[in-house]
Amino acid sequence: MQYGSIAGLAQPVSRLVQGGAMFGDTFDAAAGADLFDAVLALGCTMIDTAHIYGGGASERAIGSWLARGPRERVLILSKGAHPDAKGPRVTPAAIARDLRESLDRLQTDYIDLYLLHRDDPRRPVGPLVEALNEHLAAGRVRAIGVSNWSSARITAANTYAALHGLTPLVASSPHFGLAEQRAAPWPDAYTLTGAGQAAERDWYVRTQTPVLSWSSLASGFFSGRYSPDRLDELNSPTDQMIKRVYCTPANFNRLARANALAAERGVSVAQVALAYSLSQPLNLFALVGAVSGAEYADCAAALDLNLTPADLDWLDLRRPARP
Repeated sequence: MQYGSIAGLAQPVSRLVQGGAMFGDTFDAAAGADLFDAVLALGCTMIDTAHIYGGGASERAIGSWLARGPRERVLILSKGAHPDAKGPRVTPAAIARDLRESLDRLQTDYIDLYLLHRDDPRRPVGPLVEALNEHLAAGRVRAIGVSNWSSARITAANTYAALHGLTPLVASSPHFGLAEQRAAPWPDAYTLTGAGQAAERDWYVRTQTPVLSWSSLASGFFSGRYSPDRLDELNSPTDQMIKRVYCTPANFNRLARANALAAERGVSVAQVALAYSLSQPLNLFALVGAVSGAEYADCAAALDLNLTPADLDWLDLRRPARP
């Protein structure tokens, strides 16, 4: 395992962060406990969840596991202030309510890294930064950040924090991966992929703001399930989303190149796709949704896969021929 650091967290952060969004679907608390025990044994130090995941089932499952004793050995990342059926709810009141409920479900007094799950650009950043700092001062959270915010909004929030002697946002969770998104999978989702986001990527490279990248494996696009000649057969809700967001000629070209490189190196296509993300000049931590210790170990092997800048350019179609 490889590790990095995030300001405010005393413990090193594993470059692969285990996701917890599967609860309420195919996982229960018992299966989750086995999974989390396994990934901690493999060197994982951070578990990702959110107030909205599984209608609270994710946080409750993690909480039942934490109650068994591993709290001080693991960092918990959770998120709040997600929109509801009425629209955006990025407000101090919604943050306080979601955080209180998350702490109850997780059976803990604090969350290590707390992110605002979405943005509402109509709202000024000042009250949000102040609200998050109140929770920091009360010890409910150890570090703060955002998910699906633009760099301009993060900069505005941290400028406000600096002017008012407050703790800044220290981490951001946008989408990033080898497969470019042609559409947002969910309302207000934010990606760093694509030519139009080059300035955003440059900002993260320049500032080295920690990136907790969601859907680094494009929700399963690199699993072997998707090919241009099979799309009409694939009709589950997840399939429909992946077809809408990722199934483009350019991405199928990237997939073919990842397959070729995987065969050449004797590794999995998922490892190639993860290595692409982890080899960027970003301060990146990849969120992965492994469903077993073996799957997490397979993902972790991507950390040892050496991709050159020429490899990265070829995989991302910036180079016509193999280096």
